[in-house]
Amino acid sequence: MTTAADRYAEAAIEADPALPIIRITRDFKATVGQLHKAHTDPELFARWVGPDGMENEIVYWDARDGGSWRYIARRDGVDFGFRGCFHTVADDLLVQTFSYDGAPGQVALEKVTFTDLGDGYVRLVAQSLCDSIEDRDAWLASGMESGVQQGYAKLDELLADGAAA
Repeated sequence: MTTAADRYAEAAIEADPALPIIRITRDFKATVGQLHKAHTDPELFARWVGPDGMENEIVYWDARDGGSWRYIARRDGVDFGFRGCFHTVADDLLVQTFSYDGAPGQVALEKVTFTDLGDGYVRLVAQSLCDSIEDRDAWLASGMESGVQQGYAKLDELLADGAAA
């Protein structure tokens, strides 16, 4: 059983030194079902994903095996487009592709797991396999860490408000 001292209050973002992989680990006061819903319901997803100050528009969203998604994140009149395909949508697992319009041809394969830790906490582990170590390092240098941390803080608030119940 995981103790409070073992919990990830902020996202731990790690790069595998030998592989083009980024691993994000973060614990949430939630149920597996709430985290799943926050990641698959387009209205909820748009409310928390990305850094503060971004407005997210869901262009299309079909959260099922074989479905696809696209959203635009906007700040100060600048659009940042993201898209991908859902490969697996299960209660405790999401497998999807992820690409950013600003990096044409780069596609990551992302696996997100939700593990019940007991005591009202769930651990999210997101592992992204990038095309190359250079692409992975560019993602890490892009400021993605602040977007992940700020997005997960917004997700904490959304979960506390009961919006994903």
